[in-house]
Amino acid sequence: MAVSTAAAPWSNVAQAPLDPILGMSQRFQADTDPRKVNVSVGAYRTDEGKPLVLNCVKKAEKILLDKSGLNKEYLPQRGDAEFSALCQKLVFGEDSQLLNEGRVATVQTLSGTGALRLGAEFLKRFAAKDTKIYISNPTWGTHNSIMNHASMPFEKYRYWNAGGRDLDLAGMLADIEAAPEGSVILLHAAAHNPTGVDPTKEQWQQILKVCQARKHFCWFDSAYQGFATGDLEVDAFAMRLFASSGLPLIVSQSFAKNFGLYGERVGTLSVTCQSKEAAGNVMSQLDIIIRNLYSNPPKHGANIVKTVLSDPALYAEWKKELYDMSKRIQDMRKMLHDELTRLATPGSWSHITSQIGMFSFTGLSPAQSKAMVEKHHVYMLENGRISMAGVTSGNVKYLAQAMDDVVRNLDSKL
Repeated sequence: MAVSTAAAPWSNVAQAPLDPILGMSQRFQADTDPRKVNVSVGAYRTDEGKPLVLNCVKKAEKILLDKSGLNKEYLPQRGDAEFSALCQKLVFGEDSQLLNEGRVATVQTLSGTGALRLGAEFLKRFAAKDTKIYISNPTWGTHNSIMNHASMPFEKYRYWNAGGRDLDLAGMLADIEAAPEGSVILLHAAAHNPTGVDPTKEQWQQILKVCQARKHFCWFDSAYQGFATGDLEVDAFAMRLFASSGLPLIVSQSFAKNFGLYGERVGTLSVTCQSKEAAGNVMSQLDIIIRNLYSNPPKHGANIVKTVLSDPALYAEWKKELYDMSKRIQDMRKMLHDELTRLATPGSWSHITSQIGMFSFTGLSPAQSKAMVEKHHVYMLENGRISMAGVTSGNVKYLAQAMDDVVRNLDSKL
């Protein structure tokens, strides 16, 4: 007997494909091979391959637990104002003229992903008609899908030079220059995902010059401040350079990586404005958008960040822990490079150590990356990206041997 569509209204809904990263982690969990290695997930791991809760976070939570007067009431749509003010200083600097003049509208968000989605919605409503966002090729895959879900049109600009396994600066500048005047250029503030290739200070100056000439807006996605180099100030260089130039900015800020608060969903969205009055107007519109997306943000993670940023001792401890996490990743880069060199793996592997941050764009082809998974149980993305946080002193030799095998036995052009 046929079932009517009224009785089964969702029978025509197809199964969605697995997320490339989360799907790979699911395959890893189901694998029973003792050699298995997961270098697909973008989350920090200790040298034992375990998640890490920072000591400063544990101390902040104890302070919060013992603190009287805390409650579970709703935050305003824009979130905790004290938290946002502290976050502004991380991005723009303590002596920022923009902050001194009250010309930055900042709201608390659901980490970096929520900030991106909120920013896209704001642009769709208030940017000039036909404005497009220009996104690096390659980029974090969710950048593209967020823009699709927000119905915000986007194009790509060149970024990765496959031949040299470095930045295609000439292509990047040419594409930004060719973009229609007043376009939005999405930039990674530090530790570009997935390539691990960042512009130098001199190259950032060149990018700024083109953006100024074309009257573009720049949108910085800051997911790794302090986590990339181990220094909060160094990783904020590009954002502060562009902010001091007077160029209009949007900044998405996440505390998932640099505080290890992945599941707490802590972040901000900032919009620089021409006046204090304009910043107030922007805040009012962001309030309305937030109200209709998720109503208001969660408290606990923001309270942790606020406690650490406002306590000199905890702040100093956080910076030390950031440095230690960054240093472990740098050590793993060197160990992997040295193992590939010891094995005399064909090709140059200097990019492993010249890249920065959590990820390395290895240069492995899709066929080689697939063989890493299916033959060697090394779970990585098809585009050749690996998470250096998943590399440990216990698995680095096996990882290098697997890479050596697929490089020698599979055509890199497949």
